[in-house]
Amino acid sequence: MPYTNQAASLIDAVRAVGEQMIAANPVELAVGNIVRRVLHIIREEDLSSTTTAIEGLGLSDDDVDGDENEDHPALSAAVLAAAARSTLRAPSLQTLLEDIPVSAAAPPNSSSGGDSEGRSKSAEKSSRSRKLKHDVIEAMNELIQDIDTCHEQISEQAVEHIHQNEVILTLGRSRTVKEFLYAAKEKKRSFRVFVAEGAPRYQGHVLAKELVAKGLQTTVITDSAVFAMISRVNMVIVGAHAIMANGGVVAPVGINMVALAAQKHAVPFVVVAGSHKLCPLYPHNPEVLLNELKSPSDLLDFGEFSDCMDFGIQGGSPLLHVVNPTFDYIPPKLVSLFITDTGGHNPSYIYRLIADYYSADDLVVQGKSTS
Repeated sequence: MPYTNQAASLIDAVRAVGEQMIAANPVELAVGNIVRRVLHIIREEDLSSTTTAIEGLGLSDDDVDGDENEDHPALSAAVLAAAARSTLRAPSLQTLLEDIPVSAAAPPNSSSGGDSEGRSKSAEKSSRSRKLKHDVIEAMNELIQDIDTCHEQISEQAVEHIHQNEVILTLGRSRTVKEFLYAAKEKKRSFRVFVAEGAPRYQGHVLAKELVAKGLQTTVITDSAVFAMISRVNMVIVGAHAIMANGGVVAPVGINMVALAAQKHAVPFVVVAGSHKLCPLYPHNPEVLLNELKSPSDLLDFGEFSDCMDFGIQGGSPLLHVVNPTFDYIPPKLVSLFITDTGGHNPSYIYRLIADYYSADDLVVQGKSTS
């Protein structure tokens, strides 16, 4: 990266790679989330370095006497940070510093000291560049660690939500839900789990075996039996594919039906997911692909139904169509609580978390450039 506008160049490079990754699998919203988190890290570290460097030039309240404040008001750290944030889109650390008059940075010097001053500025730029690189890498390593340990952070909260002799219902198979239930079991909580099988892939069967292996009382039910069994349930706990900016949830198909049943019977509907699944986009955004269709072979045997799929009938159109969606969308009004690695949150609070994790300039990754 060049010394000038280094942060903007890095943002463009990350955005270019991120755009390719998102295009490769647009349904996996977590990919775009991580790209945006990395871009936010770069912007925040650049802003921090810029503020520190400007303060180091002597533009602080301590350097100006009270009598001089009226003629030359000093810039507070808050004002400097706000100014740097508003101009962060195009310039980076070096560009911002170069906009400061030389007289503000240092007193006039003789021509004999010009070369020395130039070399000093070049060394300072190189030092700031190395510091920015170090800070960005350190922050990214912390992000990686947060993602790796999100299941443990969520599981630690299980004992606060699952109580003795309760009945928990879930659908399909979610690793986050599984670890959450394991943690409650390890805390000597005695409870029963109803597992809806999650047709047509029947991942609930796999989860039921794993729970039984850990000594949990488990009952497998069909998806169509959820309404019949929900009155015996104390809490619904499910995982999420993505949590949208409005508090809505993209989850495996069938979970919206469970959420409706829970609302009908006033059963708490809890979603457990890592913070990297918080998506700063809304379901209506054009770049959001909420669903994909899986192969009809999950539902039907082609050999058995080959007669119904005769393309010679009705001008080449089959009489039988098979739709096999992967995901459901659950509106925020059906969600009681989100449990993430940062704690429990109401759906109305999701926008605050997103504001902490993402920059407004990075909501749309495709087709943008800061340089």
